Amino acid sequence: MSDDEATGATPGGAHLLEMRGIEKRFPGIIALQDVSFEVSAGEVHCLLGQNGAGKSTLIKVLAGAHRPNEGQILLDGKEVGFSSPDDAIKAVIGTVYQELDLVETLTVAENIFLGHEKSRGGFSSRRAEQLEAARLLASLGHSEISPLMEVGELSAAGQQIVSMARALSRDVRLIIMDEPSAVLDSEEVRNLFDTVRTLTAAGVAVIYISHRLEEIRVIGDRITVLKDGRAVASNLRVCETPNVELIRLMTGRSITNVFPPVAALAAEATEILSVNGLVVAPGHDPISFSVRAGEVLGLAGLVGSGRSEILGAIYGSTKPVSGTVDIDGTRLRPGSTVSAVNAGMGLCPEERKSQALLLDDTLAANFTLASIGRYATAGFTSQKAEYRVSMEQIRNLELRPADPAREARTLSGGNQQKVVLGRWLSHGCRVLLLDEPSRGVDVGARSEIYNLIAGLSRAGIAIVVVSSELEEVLGLCHEVLVVSENRIVHRAPAVELSEHQILDLVMEGTTL
Repeated sequence: MSDDEATGATPGGAHLLEMRGIEKRFPGIIALQDVSFEVSAGEVHCLLGQNGAGKSTLIKVLAGAHRPNEGQILLDGKEVGFSSPDDAIKAVIGTVYQELDLVETLTVAENIFLGHEKSRGGFSSRRAEQLEAARLLASLGHSEISPLMEVGELSAAGQQIVSMARALSRDVRLIIMDEPSAVLDSEEVRNLFDTVRTLTAAGVAVIYISHRLEEIRVIGDRITVLKDGRAVASNLRVCETPNVELIRLMTGRSITNVFPPVAALAAEATEILSVNGLVVAPGHDPISFSVRAGEVLGLAGLVGSGRSEILGAIYGSTKPVSGTVDIDGTRLRPGSTVSAVNAGMGLCPEERKSQALLLDDTLAANFTLASIGRYATAGFTSQKAEYRVSMEQIRNLELRPADPAREARTLSGGNQQKVVLGRWLSHGCRVLLLDEPSRGVDVGARSEIYNLIAGLSRAGIAIVVVSSELEEVLGLCHEVLVVSENRIVHRAPAVELSEHQILDLVMEGTTL
C-alpha cells in the first residue's frame, strides 16, 4: 500500500478538503481556535468531542452558516470562501444536520428537492421529483416512506431519513453527517452504513460526527478530536486508537467504567408504579407491569415498536383506550399529565428541545416549571425562591456554567438533559420516565447522567428507561421488558439477557 493510500489522500498527495487555522469568535466566546482539519476523497473522517467542544461550529463554518474570523478553507488545494450555505452547496458540500431543518407542511419529495427543484420546459416536474425521491429513499432502505407524505406525519427517524435523502439528491463530493444515527434503530444504522460505503467507494468524502464510539469502529477511517474549541488530536487511525484513549482526549480524564454498579434492591421494596391492562391505542395488546422503589425497569425494542407510546400513555400525554395507572395506590386520571405530575411522576421525553425545555427562558424558569405554584405568591413568582432552588440543582447536577439566569438553549446537550432531570428532582417525583436519556449526549456527560440515574435508584425512585441502545438498557436496569409491535414479548432480569437475545426476541415478535 502506498503512503497516499495509507493516509486516504487523493492522488498527488492533495486532500479534497483542508481547513487551516480556523478561528471563530462570538461575543465573549472563542468557539474555535487554530483548528486545522482535512478530509480526503473516499474516506470517512470522524469528528469527535464532547458537547460544546466546537464540532457543530466547525461544520457550520464549512457549510457556510458561519464565516470564520481567521483561517482558510481549501477544496482541491484552492482557497474558497463561503458567505452562505448556498455557496457551500454549489461547491458540492452536503450537510445532514442533527437539528433537522425540514418544512413539515411540505411533502417528502418537495423537501428533498427544495431549492433545486427538477424542471421541464421551465416548469417544476413533480413527477420526476417523486420518482427520484422514491429511488433515494429505497437506497436508504426506506421504500415504505411515500414521497407524497407530509414530512410532519413522519416519526423523528423518518424525518432523519428524508434529510439524508435531501443531501444525497445533489451531486455531492463531500457530505457532513452530524449525529445521523441518533434516532435510528440498529437495522436503519446498518442501511446508513451501507449508503456511506457506497458513497466512499464512488470517491465521496464523508465527515461523520457521532457520540457512539462503536459506530466509529465500524465506519470510520481516521479521527480528529476537538476539546474546548481546539483540535487536541488529528488524523488518528481508527484501527490503532483504543476507546480509552479517545475518551481521555475528549474529556481530559480516563473513564473506565461508563455504567455504575446497579444498586441492589431491598427485599421489602414496595411497589410504587402499577400499570394494569393499559391499551395504548386501538388494536394494541394490553400492557401490564409494576416497578418497585429503587427499581430501574428498561423497555427495549426497535424504533417504532411502541416503547415511547407506552410512556406517553402512562404519563397522560396521550389518552389510552383502557387500563389503569397507579402511583402508591393512587389512581391516575387517564390522559391527564396534571394528574400524573401531582401524583409524583416526571417524564424526560425523547425530544427534549421541542418537548421539555423552554429554550429561550432561564435555567431557573426551567427548573421550577413543574412546581411553579410553590414559588408564587399572589400570582407572582418569587425570584429569590427560584434562584435558591436552581442553585441547589445546579450544584447537585454539576451544571456548567453555574448561572441560573443563563438561557437553556446555550447549554450543551448533556447539560440540557440535566436541566430536565433537575426539574423533576426539585419537584420531588416518585416515578421517573426516561425516554432516550443519553441521546445526543457526549461520553463524559453520559457517564454523569448514568451516575445520576443510579443515585436516584438508590434514593428509592422508581425509574422506567426507554433506549434504542441495548447496552444502555442492560447496563442501567434491574429488569427489562422486550417490546415488539406494541406488546411486551418478554420480561427478564437484565443480568440474564444479552444484546443478541433481545434482538432475537424482538424479531420473533415481529410480523414479517
